[in-house]
Amino acid sequence: MSENIKGLTAAFFIIILWLGSLLFLLNINLANIPWFLTLVSIAWLSFLYTGLFITAHDAMHGTIFPANRKINDIIGQISVRLYAFFSYKNLITKHWEHHRYPASEKDPDFHDGNHPGFFRWYLHFMSNYISWQQLLGMSIIFNLLHYLFQFSIQNLIYFWVAPALLSTTQLFYFGTYLPHRQLREPYKDHHRARSNNFSIFFSLLSCYHFGYHWEHHEYPHIAWWKLPSVRKMTLSSTK
Repeated sequence: MSENIKGLTAAFFIIILWLGSLLFLLNINLANIPWFLTLVSIAWLSFLYTGLFITAHDAMHGTIFPANRKINDIIGQISVRLYAFFSYKNLITKHWEHHRYPASEKDPDFHDGNHPGFFRWYLHFMSNYISWQQLLGMSIIFNLLHYLFQFSIQNLIYFWVAPALLSTTQLFYFGTYLPHRQLREPYKDHHRARSNNFSIFFSLLSCYHFGYHWEHHEYPHIAWWKLPSVRKMTLSSTK
């Protein structure tokens, strides 16, 4: 199977699974399911929301459909719109600034220089990406889903709003905070990034292998699902 087919398959699988899960859960009667299944459902959708963003992220690197950049970018645009009405063009610009100036004052994903703690850094991180137009668009969609399609407000909050917000913390924690935070030992090179030592299974659950972050910076055109192989190669070469 070619890289193009693999990239498209992974992207469509995540998008369709997210959409199907969301529509199913928006239609269920919460009174008929136990609370722990509601929590599991929220966690499941959060994971799929993260997958939407990782799909868009890979599109920014041209790895969804390398043979045709236009098709590749259309998939990226669809993914970020479904995720939270982000501007794909704006995300590309800022993401490549992150790769050029990682963990520095020029890095839009880095903290403000004075507040490296998780919560203040997270708020600073989100403020660089959220716009009033985006919030307005999501408010309009929320009301359309409620008043036009008759989805309950409780279901919308549990399965549309909460998973999206939770996935931002997942992406930030595993894909920005842990890899780029400043520790006592210095960064080993200009990527100013570290990778976690999670198993492949937990690496997938945590953030679609995005925690293998040094490898991503070293090989930015490698798709997310190939990062475990690159990580294994990296570890073997250092022994």
